[in-house]
Amino acid sequence: MTEPIPALPEDWQRCLVVAAHPDDIEYGTASAVARWTAQGKQVTYLLVTRGEAGIDGMHPDEAAPLREREERAGAGEVGVEIVEFLEGYRDGVVEGGLGLRRDITRAIRRHKPEVVITGTFAITMRGGMTNQADHRVVGLAALDATRDAGNRWIFPELADEGLELWGGVRFVAVAAGEPPTHGVDVTGLPLERGIASLAAHDAYTKGLGAGGFAPGPFLTWVARQAGPSVGVEAAVLFAVHQMTFDGPLPWE
Repeated sequence: MTEPIPALPEDWQRCLVVAAHPDDIEYGTASAVARWTAQGKQVTYLLVTRGEAGIDGMHPDEAAPLREREERAGAGEVGVEIVEFLEGYRDGVVEGGLGLRRDITRAIRRHKPEVVITGTFAITMRGGMTNQADHRVVGLAALDATRDAGNRWIFPELADEGLELWGGVRFVAVAAGEPPTHGVDVTGLPLERGIASLAAHDAYTKGLGAGGFAPGPFLTWVARQAGPSVGVEAAVLFAVHQMTFDGPLPWE
């Protein structure tokens, strides 16, 4: 019998979740967020785009403010009060590079998270589906910016904005990352709140197929598929990238 993977450490207080689009966080991660906010942790959302290219048949000028409102409503369902959107990045054509890294680094230095959560930057997602371009770019930029935030010689201009170095991120947890290394038990109320968070994206989910999209059955199925990996009924899985060593150094 395969041993369950360990639970994601929860001995921290502040977390920054970085995503490319409204609704990205709600496909699982929001259930974990609901668990953490119920514990009194502070979770902040940072969205790179407003998802304006995500609703077929709706002009981006109309879709952007609608999707921003839905994201804020979804965040509220899981206890997140701070939702920020970067400026100057267009949905579907986000370019990686120093500009994006700098903007995410700025947010990390400002919010001083102990944990950063982002989405997978792999070319192929779990299940074999090709990952969307913005997801790949933003996920990798978030990982790199976590280290940039603690280096005084990278983006020194941020010091002129009064932003101090922040090297206090212990780990970056990548949602849907392969292979998963840690899990979060979302059985019960956290999963219910995560479902409500995705359901808040009503206009977006109605555009997914002729019959629309039912968040409850989908998220329940995904969480129950992941649960046995952690030894629980329902779970969200992450691939963890350590930024600092916990405990003795491995060569000592």
